[in-house]
Amino acid sequence: MALSGVLGALDFSSSRAASEEEPLAVATEQLQSAPLLPDPHMRCPGFEKHVKMVHGTTTLAFKYQGGVVVAVDSRASAGAYIASQTVKKVIEINPFLLGTMAGGAADCSFWERYLGMRCRMFELNHKQRISVAAASKILSNITYQYKNYGLSMGTMICGWDQTGPQIYYVDSDGERLHGSLFSVGSGSTFAYGVLDTGYRYDLTFDEAVALGQRSIFAATYRDAYSGGTIRVYHIDKDGWTRISETDSMELYHASTSS
Repeated sequence: MALSGVLGALDFSSSRAASEEEPLAVATEQLQSAPLLPDPHMRCPGFEKHVKMVHGTTTLAFKYQGGVVVAVDSRASAGAYIASQTVKKVIEINPFLLGTMAGGAADCSFWERYLGMRCRMFELNHKQRISVAAASKILSNITYQYKNYGLSMGTMICGWDQTGPQIYYVDSDGERLHGSLFSVGSGSTFAYGVLDTGYRYDLTFDEAVALGQRSIFAATYRDAYSGGTIRVYHIDKDGWTRISETDSMELYHASTSS
């Protein structure tokens, strides 16, 4: 019996193929791109009453005549508890694309790294670099599918493509906005105060970098959930460059001593 079973398995003749039953049909629902994770409303009744960790951060990005400036802090908080002072809130998607993190660190980090994979697959399939608009649309479609599943994301997709410098805001509700200046996070109101005062399109490179750094510092000074290291990136036609990483306390002491 064992030998006949083996020989039967090795029979690839047309008669055997014709005698076999038709394969089971795959349910249409399984072919759709809906989220595969369970809805917390169904699997975890009363989940909205569980401990809620308040997120805090400050990130910003703006366009000017020389490209895009991206600036972030590095503090991760869970309510009143400061979990880390060294979080890297800029995700380097590819040499011409950057993403920022605001909200849940795990959500932003996972999905923006997944976006990096999707962007690379696009390059391999189409033999050209993906546009900032297309990359942001991919992320927006993903977050919209997971709407009301508990994601916490407020990201900016920044980069340089064939149309020049571009910035898109994408959040966990699937919202996607195109603009020239954004600030996201609990300290964004303080950052906007500095940006609205000092921003203009014809800034020089040094002025733009200083404005981004100064705006994040203002947020770290006034917002308890922002702090740590202030990182500044610059994007131009040659890709992104990390400009500086400065401890916010150094900037504080420099501002008070002058």
